Amino acid sequence: MVAPPWFDVPPPAYGGVEAVVADLVDDLAARGHEITLIGAGRHLTAASRFIPLWPEPPSERLGEPFPEVVHAARVAAVLDDLDVDIVHDHSMAGPLLGRGRRIPTVITVHGPVVGEEGEYYHALGNSVRMVAISEAQRSTAPGLPWAATVHNAIRAGTFPFRADKEPFALFLGRMSASKGPHLAIDAARAAGVPIVLAGKCSEPSEHVYFEREIKPRLGGDVEFYGVADAAAKRDLLSRACVMMFPICWEEPFGLVMIEAMACGTPVVALRRGSVPEILVNGVTGIITDDPARLPAALDLARKLDPAACRAHVAARFTTELMAARYEDAYLRILADPGASVSSAVQVSRPAWWPMPDRVPASRYQGGAAARVPARYQNGRTPRTGTAPALPATARQSPAPARVSLLDRERVQADSHHGLAKPARHLRDYVGVVVERGRLDDRGSSRGGVA
Repeated sequence: MVAPPWFDVPPPAYGGVEAVVADLVDDLAARGHEITLIGAGRHLTAASRFIPLWPEPPSERLGEPFPEVVHAARVAAVLDDLDVDIVHDHSMAGPLLGRGRRIPTVITVHGPVVGEEGEYYHALGNSVRMVAISEAQRSTAPGLPWAATVHNAIRAGTFPFRADKEPFALFLGRMSASKGPHLAIDAARAAGVPIVLAGKCSEPSEHVYFEREIKPRLGGDVEFYGVADAAAKRDLLSRACVMMFPICWEEPFGLVMIEAMACGTPVVALRRGSVPEILVNGVTGIITDDPARLPAALDLARKLDPAACRAHVAARFTTELMAARYEDAYLRILADPGASVSSAVQVSRPAWWPMPDRVPASRYQGGAAARVPARYQNGRTPRTGTAPALPATARQSPAPARVSLLDRERVQADSHHGLAKPARHLRDYVGVVVERGRLDDRGSSRGGVA
């Protein structure tokens, strides 16, 4: 499992991709898989082994190309020395080195697949298998070698549910025109509701946007909080009466929407990207096509049932389901004889090579690399191995996996969504088998559906 180089896994604050990677590693481990996690800095996951390629994540250089390229080159060199069944890469540049690899490379596309990004993914061809994070994303480039669509997920039990809300709206996201915080301010002000803006503003383009669009709008009814860490984010999400999501681009997922709903907070959003796949209009949020209607949407959203928001996340966006769907994709890819390619070339180890004598033992966990059940390994012999104990600082591992998929999924898209074509490649439905009567979040009494 390859994480981007920008943040710890999971991140202390900003870093949606790293948060998804951490949860995926934990739940795949709970399903019996042995995972080697490659990333930067520190980890608090159930990975059998962690290989940090950077002592500290180069977070201050987020947006620059060079750290990403260096990370990809280091990952490729490390993989030459590992015996694994499949590589799952969440970075941007890493897939460039998938061609010629002797084992299948799966990539989750966390961003757009049109424009320059689309040209990049088309150029990769069949050297990788791609996983979309929404049908909206996938529909914009149906010709790419998609292997599956898997929605991102969260552990709802780690988000506090609160039915009694305070009279303020929340915007949680980067200070960027594409995220629309200026629209959130205008809508809240028109509705007579104070608003708190919490988000990253560190890159040059974000500073320019903030000075031009946000600073002039600040006032007694608009508070700029800055970056909210994990605890502050949960506090704000649980207290806010509405979460504003007025995106101005085709957002492929939007993790903050399910985080808000897990706290019982309805979402007001513009109908762009994956929004109609994630929200239930009129139940867990209000979706509108026109920014001018956002104030009215905010008023309507305040009347929605917080419990319905929480239940929607517990039913559709759990990390157990996410892991089960990724596992299903891995097994189908491994069963495809065209998925493996020629052997990789061995290279000498450079000075930065993360060998155990150069990395503290608490950050380099020994053990076997990622494995899948032997019956899916195309005749490969079963492997055995015992994962070492996790460091004392590791997060609590999820309860043993109790979810299995019976069939493919059909996405119920909003009638106005405009998908290029129905999701027929997913056949009918996903059937979820829940043992012992409940689908819980890490066994927590606060999460799950009966």
